[in-house]
Amino acid sequence: MTAGPALDYTLDGDGPLYRQINRAIAQPILSGQSAPGTRLLSEHEFMRLFKTSRMTVNRALQMLADDGLVKRHRRNGTFVAAQIAEHSVMELKDIGEEIEAQGATYGYQLLERRVVKADAERAEQLAVKKGTLLLFVLCRHCRDDQPLLIEHRYINTIAAPACLDEPFTEAPPGHWLLDNIPWSRAEHIITAVNASPRIARDLDIQAGDACLSVERTTWQDGQRVTFVTLTYPGDKHRLVGTFAPGR
Repeated sequence: MTAGPALDYTLDGDGPLYRQINRAIAQPILSGQSAPGTRLLSEHEFMRLFKTSRMTVNRALQMLADDGLVKRHRRNGTFVAAQIAEHSVMELKDIGEEIEAQGATYGYQLLERRVVKADAERAEQLAVKKGTLLLFVLCRHCRDDQPLLIEHRYINTIAAPACLDEPFTEAPPGHWLLDNIPWSRAEHIITAVNASPRIARDLDIQAGDACLSVERTTWQDGQRVTFVTLTYPGDKHRLVGTFAPGR
Protein backbone atom coordinates (compact mmCIF):
# COMPACT_ATOMS: atom_id res chain seq x y z
CA MET A 1 0.00 0.00 0.00
CA THR A 2 1.40 3.34 -1.01
CA ALA A 3 1.00 6.94 -0.05
CA GLY A 4 -0.52 9.00 -2.81
CA PRO A 5 0.81 12.19 -4.40
CA ALA A 6 -0.22 15.57 -3.05
CA LEU A 7 -3.72 16.35 -4.29
CA ASP A 8 -5.66 19.57 -4.62
CA TYR A 9 -8.73 18.91 -2.46
CA THR A 10 -10.87 21.87 -3.52
CA LEU A 11 -14.25 22.40 -1.89
CA ASP A 12 -17.07 23.35 -4.26
CA GLY A 13 -19.05 25.46 -1.77
CA ASP A 14 -22.27 23.54 -2.44
CA GLY A 15 -24.17 22.27 0.60
CA PRO A 16 -23.03 21.00 4.02
CA LEU A 17 -19.30 20.94 4.66
CA TYR A 18 -19.14 17.18 5.21
CA ARG A 19 -20.65 16.60 1.74
CA GLN A 20 -18.20 19.07 0.18
CA ILE A 21 -15.31 17.23 1.84
CA ASN A 22 -16.73 13.89 0.72
CA ARG A 23 -16.91 15.06 -2.90
CA ALA A 24 -13.44 16.61 -2.77
CA ILE A 25 -11.89 13.33 -1.59
CA ALA A 26 -14.03 11.15 -3.88
CA GLN A 27 -13.20 13.05 -7.07
CA PRO A 28 -9.56 11.88 -7.47
CA ILE A 29 -10.60 8.33 -6.53
CA LEU A 30 -13.35 8.19 -9.16
CA SER A 31 -11.11 9.78 -11.79
CA GLY A 32 -8.32 7.28 -11.14
CA GLN A 33 -5.89 9.90 -9.87
CA SER A 34 -5.85 8.12 -6.51
CA ALA A 35 -5.07 4.49 -7.33
CA PRO A 36 -6.37 1.47 -5.37
CA GLY A 37 -4.25 0.95 -2.27
CA THR A 38 -3.32 4.62 -1.96
CA ARG A 39 -3.22 5.83 1.64
CA LEU A 40 -5.29 8.98 2.22
CA LEU A 41 -4.40 11.75 4.62
CA SER A 42 -5.15 11.06 8.27
CA GLU A 43 -8.26 12.48 9.94
CA HIS A 44 -6.12 15.08 11.72
CA GLU A 45 -4.48 16.11 8.44
CA PHE A 46 -7.88 16.53 6.82
CA MET A 47 -9.03 18.50 9.88
CA ARG A 48 -6.16 20.95 9.42
CA LEU A 49 -6.61 21.09 5.65
CA PHE A 50 -10.33 21.85 5.78
CA LYS A 51 -10.23 23.75 9.10
CA THR A 52 -13.04 21.71 10.59
CA SER A 53 -13.83 19.22 13.34
CA ARG A 54 -12.95 15.56 13.51
CA MET A 55 -16.66 14.70 13.54
CA THR A 56 -17.16 16.42 10.16
CA VAL A 57 -14.15 14.70 8.59
CA ASN A 58 -15.15 11.33 10.04
CA ARG A 59 -18.65 11.67 8.59
CA ALA A 60 -17.27 12.44 5.12
CA LEU A 61 -14.85 9.49 5.25
CA GLN A 62 -17.52 7.11 6.52
CA MET A 63 -19.73 8.01 3.55
CA LEU A 64 -16.84 7.06 1.25
CA ALA A 65 -16.48 3.76 3.09
CA ASP A 66 -20.22 3.09 2.87
CA ASP A 67 -20.03 3.64 -0.91
CA GLY A 68 -17.14 1.17 -1.18
CA LEU A 69 -14.58 3.76 -2.30
CA VAL A 70 -12.25 3.44 0.69
CA LYS A 71 -11.29 0.96 3.38
CA ARG A 72 -10.80 2.30 6.90
CA HIS A 73 -8.41 0.66 9.36
CA ARG A 74 -8.32 1.85 12.95
CA ARG A 75 -4.53 1.78 13.28
CA ASN A 76 -3.26 1.97 9.72
CA GLY A 77 -5.47 4.71 8.27
CA THR A 78 -7.77 5.01 5.26
CA PHE A 79 -6.94 3.53 1.85
CA VAL A 80 -8.52 3.67 -1.59
CA ALA A 81 -10.44 0.42 -2.03
CA ALA A 82 -9.14 -2.17 -4.48
CA GLN A 83 -11.07 -3.15 -7.60
CA ILE A 84 -13.72 -0.44 -7.34
CA ALA A 85 -15.07 -1.12 -10.83
CA GLU A 86 -15.77 -4.75 -9.97
CA HIS A 87 -18.37 -3.74 -7.39
CA SER A 88 -20.88 -2.95 -10.14
CA VAL A 89 -22.73 -5.58 -12.12
CA MET A 90 -22.27 -3.58 -15.32
CA GLU A 91 -20.27 -0.52 -16.23
CA LEU A 92 -22.00 2.81 -16.70
CA LYS A 93 -21.22 3.75 -20.28
CA ASP A 94 -22.33 6.53 -22.59
CA ILE A 95 -24.80 4.83 -24.93
CA GLY A 96 -23.90 6.99 -27.92
CA GLU A 97 -20.17 6.39 -27.53
CA GLU A 98 -20.76 2.65 -27.16
CA ILE A 99 -22.79 2.50 -30.39
CA GLU A 100 -20.27 4.58 -32.34
CA ALA A 101 -17.40 2.43 -31.02
CA GLN A 102 -19.10 -0.51 -32.75
CA GLY A 103 -18.97 1.34 -36.07
CA ALA A 104 -22.67 2.20 -36.14
CA THR A 105 -24.45 5.55 -36.37
CA TYR A 106 -26.00 6.85 -33.17
CA GLY A 107 -29.28 8.75 -33.06
CA TYR A 108 -31.11 10.43 -30.19
CA GLN A 109 -34.63 11.84 -29.86
CA LEU A 110 -36.14 13.63 -26.88
CA LEU A 111 -39.77 12.53 -26.53
CA GLU A 112 -40.76 14.22 -23.28
CA ARG A 113 -39.22 16.42 -20.58
CA ARG A 114 -41.09 17.78 -17.58
CA VAL A 115 -40.74 18.55 -13.89
CA VAL A 116 -42.91 16.34 -11.68
CA LYS A 117 -43.54 15.88 -7.97
CA ALA A 118 -42.41 12.58 -6.51
CA ASP A 119 -45.29 10.22 -5.77
CA ALA A 120 -44.91 7.43 -3.21
CA GLU A 121 -43.23 5.06 -5.68
CA ARG A 122 -40.68 7.59 -6.97
CA ALA A 123 -40.03 8.89 -3.46
CA GLU A 124 -39.09 5.38 -2.37
CA GLN A 125 -36.92 4.77 -5.45
CA LEU A 126 -34.92 7.96 -4.92
CA ALA A 127 -35.14 8.10 -1.10
CA VAL A 128 -36.75 11.55 -1.08
CA LYS A 129 -39.91 12.97 0.46
CA LYS A 130 -43.19 12.82 -1.43
CA GLY A 131 -43.63 16.02 -3.39
CA THR A 132 -39.90 16.50 -4.04
CA LEU A 133 -39.32 17.96 -7.51
CA LEU A 134 -37.94 15.45 -10.00
CA LEU A 135 -36.99 15.95 -13.63
CA PHE A 136 -38.60 13.31 -15.85
CA VAL A 137 -37.04 12.65 -19.25
CA LEU A 138 -38.35 10.20 -21.86
CA CYS A 139 -36.08 9.64 -24.85
CA ARG A 140 -35.23 7.20 -27.62
CA HIS A 141 -31.79 5.95 -28.63
CA CYS A 142 -31.27 4.62 -32.16
CA ARG A 143 -28.64 2.54 -33.91
CA ASP A 144 -28.35 3.06 -37.67
CA ASP A 145 -31.74 4.81 -37.66
CA GLN A 146 -33.43 1.87 -35.92
CA PRO A 147 -34.83 2.24 -32.37
CA LEU A 148 -32.50 0.50 -29.93
CA LEU A 149 -33.93 1.46 -26.55
CA ILE A 150 -36.38 3.70 -24.73
CA GLU A 151 -35.17 5.55 -21.65
CA HIS A 152 -37.49 6.61 -18.81
CA ARG A 153 -35.43 8.64 -16.34
CA TYR A 154 -36.14 10.50 -13.11
CA ILE A 155 -33.45 12.84 -11.76
CA ASN A 156 -33.39 14.00 -8.15
CA THR A 157 -33.21 17.80 -8.41
CA ILE A 158 -31.86 18.04 -4.86
CA ALA A 159 -28.84 15.92 -5.79
CA ALA A 160 -28.45 17.45 -9.27
CA PRO A 161 -30.14 20.89 -9.34
CA ALA A 162 -28.29 21.95 -12.50
CA CYS A 163 -30.29 19.39 -14.50
CA LEU A 164 -33.21 21.83 -14.48
CA ASP A 165 -31.20 24.14 -16.75
CA GLU A 166 -30.54 21.40 -19.31
CA PRO A 167 -33.01 21.03 -22.22
CA PHE A 168 -31.65 17.59 -23.26
CA THR A 169 -32.74 18.26 -26.82
CA GLU A 170 -29.35 17.48 -28.37
CA ALA A 171 -27.84 14.94 -25.96
CA PRO A 172 -29.39 12.48 -23.50
CA PRO A 173 -29.44 13.01 -19.74
CA GLY A 174 -27.19 10.01 -19.16
CA HIS A 175 -24.41 11.74 -21.08
CA TRP A 176 -24.80 14.90 -19.00
CA LEU A 177 -24.88 12.95 -15.73
CA LEU A 178 -21.68 11.05 -16.54
CA ASP A 179 -19.93 14.33 -17.34
CA ASN A 180 -21.21 16.32 -14.36
CA ILE A 181 -22.13 14.02 -11.46
CA PRO A 182 -19.38 11.53 -10.52
CA TRP A 183 -21.21 8.39 -9.45
CA SER A 184 -20.02 6.26 -6.55
CA ARG A 185 -22.48 3.36 -6.63
CA ALA A 186 -24.99 1.83 -9.03
CA GLU A 187 -27.60 -0.90 -8.69
CA HIS A 188 -29.12 -2.77 -11.64
CA ILE A 189 -32.25 -4.90 -11.82
CA ILE A 190 -32.68 -6.82 -15.08
CA THR A 191 -36.02 -8.36 -16.05
CA ALA A 192 -37.83 -9.75 -19.08
CA VAL A 193 -41.00 -7.81 -19.89
CA ASN A 194 -43.61 -7.59 -22.62
CA ALA A 195 -43.90 -4.37 -24.58
CA SER A 196 -46.77 -2.10 -23.57
CA PRO A 197 -48.62 -0.35 -26.41
CA ARG A 198 -46.63 2.87 -25.77
CA ILE A 199 -43.27 1.07 -25.62
CA ALA A 200 -44.17 -0.91 -28.74
CA ARG A 201 -44.95 2.29 -30.63
CA ASP A 202 -41.74 4.00 -29.53
CA LEU A 203 -39.58 0.97 -30.36
CA ASP A 204 -41.43 0.16 -33.61
CA ILE A 205 -42.34 -3.34 -32.46
CA GLN A 206 -45.60 -5.15 -31.68
CA ALA A 207 -47.40 -4.80 -28.35
CA GLY A 208 -46.62 -7.84 -26.24
CA ASP A 209 -43.24 -8.48 -27.90
CA ALA A 210 -40.48 -9.65 -25.57
CA CYS A 211 -38.25 -6.88 -24.23
CA LEU A 212 -35.35 -6.57 -21.84
CA SER A 213 -35.73 -4.04 -19.02
CA VAL A 214 -32.80 -2.64 -17.04
CA GLU A 215 -33.67 -0.58 -13.96
CA ARG A 216 -30.72 1.38 -12.61
CA THR A 217 -30.34 3.51 -9.51
CA THR A 218 -27.22 5.65 -9.23
CA TRP A 219 -25.75 7.20 -6.09
CA GLN A 220 -23.26 9.98 -5.32
CA ASP A 221 -22.00 10.56 -1.76
CA GLY A 222 -24.64 8.19 -0.42
CA GLN A 223 -27.40 10.22 -2.09
CA ARG A 224 -29.57 8.78 -4.86
CA VAL A 225 -29.18 10.89 -7.98
CA THR A 226 -31.25 9.17 -10.65
CA PHE A 227 -33.52 6.21 -11.35
CA VAL A 228 -33.80 5.06 -14.95
CA THR A 229 -35.56 2.28 -16.83
CA LEU A 230 -33.96 1.24 -20.13
CA THR A 231 -36.17 -0.94 -22.33
CA TYR A 232 -34.67 -2.84 -25.28
CA PRO A 233 -36.33 -5.05 -27.92
CA GLY A 234 -35.53 -8.58 -26.80
CA ASP A 235 -33.90 -9.57 -30.09
CA LYS A 236 -31.66 -6.51 -30.45
CA HIS A 237 -29.62 -6.39 -27.28
CA ARG A 238 -27.57 -8.49 -24.93
CA LEU A 239 -25.97 -7.60 -21.62
CA VAL A 240 -22.44 -8.66 -20.77
CA GLY A 241 -21.15 -8.55 -17.21
CA THR A 242 -17.61 -9.29 -16.05
CA PHE A 243 -17.15 -10.55 -12.50
CA ALA A 244 -14.18 -11.27 -10.28
CA PRO A 245 -13.88 -13.04 -6.93
CA GLY A 246 -14.69 -10.81 -3.97
CA ARG A 247 -11.80 -9.34 -2.05
